[in-house]
This record gives sequence, structure tokens and C-alpha cells, in this order.
Amino acid sequence: MNIEKEEMVQNCAFLFPGQGSQYPGMGKELYENFSEAKEIFELANDALGYDLASLCFSGSEEELRQTEKTQPAILTVSVAAERVLRKHGFKPIVAAGHSLGEYSALVSANAIDFVDAVKVVAKRGRFMQEAVPEGVGAMAAIIGLDSAKVEEICSRMSPEGKVTLANYNSPIQNVIAGEKLPVQRAIEEAKKEGAKKTVLLPVSVPSHCEMMRSAREKLSEELDKIPVNDLGFPVVSNVDSKENQNGDAAKQNLKRQVTTPVRWVESVERIAGKVDTVIEVGPGKVLLGLVKRIKREMICLNVEDLKSLEKTLSSLKS
Repeated sequence: MNIEKEEMVQNCAFLFPGQGSQYPGMGKELYENFSEAKEIFELANDALGYDLASLCFSGSEEELRQTEKTQPAILTVSVAAERVLRKHGFKPIVAAGHSLGEYSALVSANAIDFVDAVKVVAKRGRFMQEAVPEGVGAMAAIIGLDSAKVEEICSRMSPEGKVTLANYNSPIQNVIAGEKLPVQRAIEEAKKEGAKKTVLLPVSVPSHCEMMRSAREKLSEELDKIPVNDLGFPVVSNVDSKENQNGDAAKQNLKRQVTTPVRWVESVERIAGKVDTVIEVGPGKVLLGLVKRIKREMICLNVEDLKSLEKTLSSLKS
């Protein structure tokens, strides 16, 4: 598996996961078998000032859920996996990332230097955690209702507090975010309206809503300190589900992303208009599950360890 190849554009899209995909041991096999992956972890360790590799390989689930560490950990594993795919000669014609994953996509497109990205996302995690006191905010997944119905339920909650649709994940899976009480009330209303399942997510940060306003302001200042170059290939943005290759626009999208919903359904539909194969690059297969609910005909592959890498390379070669 160490054969060098001349890089070729592959008729596929790279998808990069966001927070929630982490698990103990992620990235370990890639680190141990590929110098390209090991180099990414070493760069992260140096940039952050602690042993991120050990956190990923042997840290507890509780440690990996600390937002300030989760975000750089997922970014690092994702970029390490991307570098391994590049080593084997493959690059996409388009990419996208779910929330945090958009940073990985921009690193892959050579818009942001990895060291700059890993430092920024660590601060992003801290700013998001600081924006809302523990126990004040909440997020919940609502399964079995379309987005229009979920939006309508959220609008009913306005007298009790702030709650909005934060992730348009699939035609029947949506995530809401806001103040804890109205989120809980929205869950009850969704059940009455026929939701198949509702899940109060184990997070304390209500992402992608106006409660993240202070985090957006602080993050904007940090993003303004780093260069974001024009992209080597298009990345579909979370905020408007449009393809973009302009560096300035990419930076503005990252700023807006913190307080605006992730339009994943529309993003996947746009990608499906260009390619028939998607590869989830990084820990887990959460995004592939969503893709299959949006576009069943898509070929779905992933790279997170040796087994998935071998399967994906075999499929791409055939």
C-alpha cells in the first residue's frame, strides 16, 4: 500500500465529517502506516502544544467530547486521511464538509494551511463553548418530519425562547438548536406531530444559531489573521450550498457558518449533479448515512483506517 502514483483528478467528491464523528483510536492505523499521516499529527502536536495524537489514539470518549479538543482532533484525522488518499494519486473534483468539516475541505483544496486551520478550529471550539453557559443551550435531532414542519414547530416556540433549525441533514432528519427549555418543548411538539424519533443530543453548545453570535465575532477576528487562498477545486459551502473557489468568499462563509444552519441536503444534491461517487474522508460514516437518505443512487465510500482505505482504493481503480 505504499506505491507512489502521479496525482490524477478522480470523478468523485470528498466529504469531511464534523463534530460527533470522533471515537477513541481514530487515525491510529493511518499514523502507524503512512508517513504523510504521521506528519500531519506531528504538525498538530506542535501547533497546539499538547499530544493530540495520544488523545485521538488512547483518549477516553469523555476527553474527546471536549469541544476545544474535539474540533482539532477531527480536523487532524480527516486531513491525515486525505493526505493518504493523495499519496495514492487521488484528488476530487469537488468537496464539502459538515460544519467543522468545511475547514478540512478547505485544507484539502489548498485554501488554508493545515497549521493555521488546526489552531483556528481549537479556538473555534473554545469560543463556542464560552458563548453559552453550561446547561443553558441544547440541540436535538428530529427524525420523521420534513424541514418545513420542523421550522413551523420552532416558530411556535418563540414566546418561550430561542430555537431554530440548525442542520438540514436529510429530507426527514433535522437538528434544532437554541435555549434548553424551548428545545425540549419543541421535541414534545414534534412527537405530537408524528416524529418517528427525537433525540436530545449530548452537547452543551447550541451550534449554528444566533446564540453563537459572540463566538462568531471572536472567530471572525482570528480568521482575519490568516490567509485564505483561492481554492484548487470547488468546495460547496454550508451556508448557501453553492460551489466556491474564491478565498475571500470562503473566509466569509466560515464566519457566517457559526450562526447559520448547515444546508446539507442542498449541498449533497448539488454534488450529486457533478459526480456519482462520494468518499467520506475522516472518522466515522455519519455523512454517508445522510447521503444515502438524500441520494440513494450515489456510490458511497470512506477512508478512516486500513480496511476502508483498501476498499476505497479498489473501488476507485475498477
